[in-house]
Amino acid sequence: MNGRTSWLLGAGLLCMAGAVAAVETQTLPGTNPNPVQLRRAPVAPLSAMAQLGQKIFFDASLSSSGARSCASCHSPDHAYGPPNDGPVMLGGPALNRQGARAVPGLTYLDRLPSFSIGPEKDDDDNVVSLAQMATIGQQAARAKKVATATSASAVNIVPQGGLFWDGRADTLQDQAIFPLLDPNEMDGGSIDVVAEKLQRASYAQRFAELFGAGIFQNRGLLVAEAMFAVARYQIEEPSFHPYTSKYDYWLEGKARLSEAELRGLQLFNDPEKANCGGCHTSAPTRDNLPPLFTDHQYEALGAPRNAALERNRDRDYFDLGVCGPHRADIAEQTQYCGMFATPTLRNTATRHAFFHNGVFHSLEQVLDFYNFRDTNPEKVFPRGADGKVRKYDDLPEKYHANVDVSDPPFERHLGDIPAMTSQDEADIIAFLKTLTDGYQVEP
Repeated sequence: MNGRTSWLLGAGLLCMAGAVAAVETQTLPGTNPNPVQLRRAPVAPLSAMAQLGQKIFFDASLSSSGARSCASCHSPDHAYGPPNDGPVMLGGPALNRQGARAVPGLTYLDRLPSFSIGPEKDDDDNVVSLAQMATIGQQAARAKKVATATSASAVNIVPQGGLFWDGRADTLQDQAIFPLLDPNEMDGGSIDVVAEKLQRASYAQRFAELFGAGIFQNRGLLVAEAMFAVARYQIEEPSFHPYTSKYDYWLEGKARLSEAELRGLQLFNDPEKANCGGCHTSAPTRDNLPPLFTDHQYEALGAPRNAALERNRDRDYFDLGVCGPHRADIAEQTQYCGMFATPTLRNTATRHAFFHNGVFHSLEQVLDFYNFRDTNPEKVFPRGADGKVRKYDDLPEKYHANVDVSDPPFERHLGDIPAMTSQDEADIIAFLKTLTDGYQVEP
């Protein structure tokens, strides 16, 4: 047994170790020698509330254009992600306004914790403000994020949880109202305008049945209940969290991974290679919940500026993530400027826009960024008029110190050998494709 297999076993990652053993011994080609029974939520008919939410989710009449619904940007046919090939979706009354950021997927949000700095506290814990936790975080040691020791980095006192790229909403109900009112998205106008449309909707009687006829006398409450219904739909509808990927079935011993997929899995969790598992955890929980492929923490990766975004024509405009411009409650915590949420990698192979600004359009480009950002930055960043590589060009220089340069593979330096070969990248992509839902298990 080689050294790399040894550290996998030593870390207790039995599934990953089994994958490596399967490749090396070929006694169980492609199968997981340590299968687990994953826990999935039982499938049940949608409640009346969720059925109402379903109606609202697909209702384009709530937008100013009459052509944008929740489902327009979060397409069920694209894992509730964007259906287009561009960096952002277009909205507004004429569908010609760019959205602020790449559209995140809506799958697997039912287990997402609320936004916090440091691990989310229990209800009976003493309440500590975000500012206080930020101060504690500045003084606390930060564990390096490696795939073989994720429990150590899980307690890092850094931003984590919440919805959107900046975590500004804590619940699916809160999240739903933002795109509905955003002038660059559905452009619903105002709470009053949306309420009037809900009263005229074909499903308006459902509100009266669920909340009583008096609900129409309080427009704010009407819209709030509508958003709650949308949230219930996302929680109850199984297609938002199906756990039906090839990898899920491999974990359960019901599917086989190819040699390339198995190599990709090993590279994914190898700190000396891609180390993807340092942030995108791939092992089931201790109580056999399927892995979410995110630790919910925020990272400043220093992605290149996207020239395709109209707002970036203003050289003084910067999207600082947690620091703004879309949230302002912790803008003074400048140590977090440039940080964005770590998304799940489930269904990532179905996307055409990656990172918060949609600057990358393929998994190959994403892996090249991780591979060459520090060793060969000229391969991923533009050059200025002076011919110099403009590294971290989408972040003001005063915040460059926030960029992660300690977690593998970002601890490398200019001229070092990149962490991955082209074959490594191809194998990792092969593995990432096993995270796409809808895999059909062979009988």
